[in-house]
Amino acid sequence: MDGVPSLTQCPIAPGDSYTYTWRAAQYGTGWYHSHFYVQAWDGVFGGIIINGPATANYDVDLGTMFLNDWYHKTADVLDLEAATSGPPTATNGLINGTNSYNDTLGARFETTFEAGTRYRIRLINAAADNHFRFMIDNHTLEVISTDFVPIVPYNTTQLSIGMGQRYDVIVTAKDLTSGDFWLRAIPQQACSETDAVDNVKGIIRYDNSSTADPTTSAYSYQDSCLDEESSNLVPYLAMDVSDDYEFHDDETAGVQVTDNALLWTMNKTSFRTEWEYPTLMQVAEGNDTWTTKQHVIELPEADKWVYIVVHSPFAQDHPMHTHSHDHYLLGSGYGNVDTSNLNFVNPPRRDTSMLPASGYLAIAFKTDNPGVWLMHCHIAWHTSEGFAVQLLERESEITYDSDVLNNTCANWKSYVASKDVTQHDSGV
Repeated sequence: MDGVPSLTQCPIAPGDSYTYTWRAAQYGTGWYHSHFYVQAWDGVFGGIIINGPATANYDVDLGTMFLNDWYHKTADVLDLEAATSGPPTATNGLINGTNSYNDTLGARFETTFEAGTRYRIRLINAAADNHFRFMIDNHTLEVISTDFVPIVPYNTTQLSIGMGQRYDVIVTAKDLTSGDFWLRAIPQQACSETDAVDNVKGIIRYDNSSTADPTTSAYSYQDSCLDEESSNLVPYLAMDVSDDYEFHDDETAGVQVTDNALLWTMNKTSFRTEWEYPTLMQVAEGNDTWTTKQHVIELPEADKWVYIVVHSPFAQDHPMHTHSHDHYLLGSGYGNVDTSNLNFVNPPRRDTSMLPASGYLAIAFKTDNPGVWLMHCHIAWHTSEGFAVQLLERESEITYDSDVLNNTCANWKSYVASKDVTQHDSGV
């Protein structure tokens, strides 16, 4: 029920329907989004909250707070621009779907605090290509969760959050009855193309009758797309990784130009699968003739540790996301991987980690979930341009509903035949 076209299902045809049934084995803050082409960034996404205990007390749950970049063109047009002319520049940004533009249009996100109350905010970076630094002027953030993993709380005045990442924070309201403060999501220019560095803002008010713009100042910060310090992201439930490692796969990011388009690669292969013939259907048919472009990494054994290093020779950071697994973040940094500095003792666990510019990301996970899972860069244009691999885990044990699989594909093929639909992207 992973929902990735070309891997676990065919796309859902217009007029068709699909019911996702899955077990909520973790709790915290997540989000759903379309994985068909770049459709998610035209608005097909939303939050998922799975209730469970928190690692610090709070009074009010304000729910999800989405941070987005915003453009004045549709995502498919932007994706074409990215493939031919480089990444497009965001015109603006949104906080929970709203913001001001040119000081005359739209409206800022606003919420009201009451003195002494502790508010939980569930931050989600759902941007196509903007890394944000989140802060609330004159307030402290108590961070309690990374993605779906509760952590030992730590305090900070600002939070670095990459595309696809989530952080749950608690903010304690000041002892005030009036006052207005800027809430900021600042695009980081080190890896983000934007015209809205100082404009992605909301307002915290202590008097709900106030209409004044705040006059508060941002905390000083270093423009950077690096993750939060690993030493701060300590899982509350300690779990270690076997240090008897041999890196299963060593993937190097790259680019290639073909047919006048820019494609991203992993180990010189730009990922591409077919909408109408998903990997799961190949599994169902016993067809293991994987093409090079499908970039299948086969993991047949149960409960074995898998270690992967991704290298990037380019001066650009990438948010690397693993489907259906939290990965253990063993280490990251500039240059080539330094195995002497890897952490196997309760390292951070999450499903999206930043691959530093001109650097490496070393992760591990255990083969405890049979299926076919995507691992990809969460920059929208990069996924579309082939920055991905797929993990075929314990193929002989994969279960699926053959009727749903076949019917979804049959309906998709009928739609494609009638509308002459052509696949232009990686398929995921």
